[in-house]
Amino acid sequence: MIPLKDDAPRIGTPFINYTLILLNSVIFLFSLNWNGGLPEPRPEILNLLGVVPARFTVVLFNHGYVPWNLVSGLGMRYVPTAAAFVPLFTAMFLHGGWLHLIFNMWALWIFGDNVEDYLGHTLYLVLYFVCGIAAALLHTLFNIGSTIPSVGASGAIAGVMGAYFVLYPRARVLTLVPFFFIFFMWLPAWIVLGYWFVAQFLSGAASSIATHASTSSGIAFWAHVGGFVAGIFLIKLFPTRTRRYHYGL
Repeated sequence: MIPLKDDAPRIGTPFINYTLILLNSVIFLFSLNWNGGLPEPRPEILNLLGVVPARFTVVLFNHGYVPWNLVSGLGMRYVPTAAAFVPLFTAMFLHGGWLHLIFNMWALWIFGDNVEDYLGHTLYLVLYFVCGIAAALLHTLFNIGSTIPSVGASGAIAGVMGAYFVLYPRARVLTLVPFFFIFFMWLPAWIVLGYWFVAQFLSGAASSIATHASTSSGIAFWAHVGGFVAGIFLIKLFPTRTRRYHYGL
């Protein structure tokens, strides 16, 4: 199922959501320009600024220093522990290709504005980054030895979707459903997002059972699971705000 738009109203202007979409798009275009206009960023960029699970493993067992050749292919270098954690932030603004960017930004466009409308600009930004970090950490936990970089905003966006799942379960989402033939349906958000989460969880479990499958599939399923769950918990931990409308309750 592919969500196309929702019908949950909002009152304020989602400045942070617009800014995140713009930043992700500009950084992606910049990474393409750095690669001579090819349709994907240079591998060196992804290795250097993406989340590489083996990087954290080495930090834990190498007394605070990372042999950089293990994660970037740029030669033998040692860097402080803190530098190994910088990609937790930078990876959220990198994407592996056009489709990766478009699907992520489209989901953020659909669900992010309402969550920001409820939380306010500052708390929405906090939720976005905390969920992105939680997603990267869970992905690392299930792929400790992997030297394949994980990039993309999908973990943070999964957190936004988890918050939306709690806040607007009865909002309707226009969904493209490919089932023998393509048709469109208005479905409750809890069905669309619940189906997505279950699919991610089952895919992550299957990839963990299969040897090396989680690193060869190209999709960080556990990052999606981690972000979504973090979004659900955070929206419940944040101070309750007075709703300016009561749609879908």
